[in-house]
Amino acid sequence: MAIQQIFTLAAYVVVEAFRTRFFAIIVTLLALGLGLTRFVGQVAIIETQAVQSSWLAAFLRLSAMYMVSLFVITSLVREFHDHSIYLWLSLPMRRSSYFLGKSVGFALVAGMTALLFGVVLLSYAPIVPVGLWTFSLWCELLIVTTMSVLCALTFHQTIGAFSVVLGFYILARSINAMQLMTQGPLLQNAHSWSDHLISESVTWLAKLLPHLEHFTQSEWLVYQTGSLENLVFVLMQTAIYVMLLSAMSLFDLYRKNL
Repeated sequence: MAIQQIFTLAAYVVVEAFRTRFFAIIVTLLALGLGLTRFVGQVAIIETQAVQSSWLAAFLRLSAMYMVSLFVITSLVREFHDHSIYLWLSLPMRRSSYFLGKSVGFALVAGMTALLFGVVLLSYAPIVPVGLWTFSLWCELLIVTTMSVLCALTFHQTIGAFSVVLGFYILARSINAMQLMTQGPLLQNAHSWSDHLISESVTWLAKLLPHLEHFTQSEWLVYQTGSLENLVFVLMQTAIYVMLLSAMSLFDLYRKNL
């Protein structure tokens, strides 16, 4: 019974993605990315295909993060505003089944988005690095969707939830560079309490946040540098943070008086 409820909710999420023209926007972004990539290829002087593949990969990665996180947040916020969530939970359904059904649906939408973007990249890179890039993008989107679910359940507002997700993504993408800056000679030789506070804060953030800068790297497409170690690292990071964020979301969902 619970498994059937989970798959029913997941199918409802996928149907909602089609009804809200989510994939129409994805196709539009694909067309826009291909057009801009063709323009970049015209102005590139050397290594045209490498420049095109890296530029298109970066554009598609950011577009996927933006669209999927926004879809997840707006979908859940809409259910709170039109009281659909109360209807779902009034049925003989556990809150964990509701959460898992929604999460599986969002994961399917993220997977279809990553697959569409990966197919387009086959025109610029071999199938093996594109496959690794596509799978890594899906894992990255899984972390983003789980964080989006947590923020939507917590804030119940699109702007607030999306702002937190965006801040989380930017920090997770740049935390390695920030940590390298704190290890530079300027902060290493500093003695003020504010410099030490910044250094320690960045160190703790690096321990708490996922290292998304190691996910979905454009150099995998350009130089074919992706390996099994990259895949294992992506899988471990995804499993840890998806489980952690899911536990936080379930705790928040069960404590609410719905």
